[in-house]
Amino acid sequence: MPLKNQRWWLTEDEVSLEIHAPADLLYDLVSDLPRVGEWSPECEGVDWEGDVTVPVAGTTFVGHNAVGPRRRIRYSRHGEVLVADRGREFTFITDEGGRPSTMWRYRFEPRGDSTLVTEGYEVRWIPVWARILDIPLNRHKELVANMATTLQNLRSAAEAHDAPTRHTQSEESQS
Repeated sequence: MPLKNQRWWLTEDEVSLEIHAPADLLYDLVSDLPRVGEWSPECEGVDWEGDVTVPVAGTTFVGHNAVGPRRRIRYSRHGEVLVADRGREFTFITDEGGRPSTMWRYRFEPRGDSTLVTEGYEVRWIPVWARILDIPLNRHKELVANMATTLQNLRSAAEAHDAPTRHTQSEESQS
């Protein structure tokens, strides 16, 4: 059986990265879905449905994506937050044709001064035409690469956000 990252079809996979930032900060960045376009190479942004300030399970949204050559293929998907456990897990599912389709999960595991962040996806259902395109387009490989890029960009955003706090703390300890 091939390794997960060598599959040519969409099923599930995940990518992890240790980030020097607290789990709560990383959760707050990830769960602020309208900002996801700042670090995702595919999702350009999200609009909450309703007056959302803090997402909870059941919160709904519409995500806007761009893929393909020069990101010219644009599409939107409805989604729903499934788990909103600050500092631990943020999970949502998107729909395809009104059916639950792909679940996206972010897990946060504190490790001293850093946090192991794991982003993963699980395809629950996609239409046959999309399954047919999986093989020649190797969508799985693209998603794994996009998750790695997302986590690298999240790392940059979180570490830049947290840098003044770390700097102030080290100055205080020298006093």
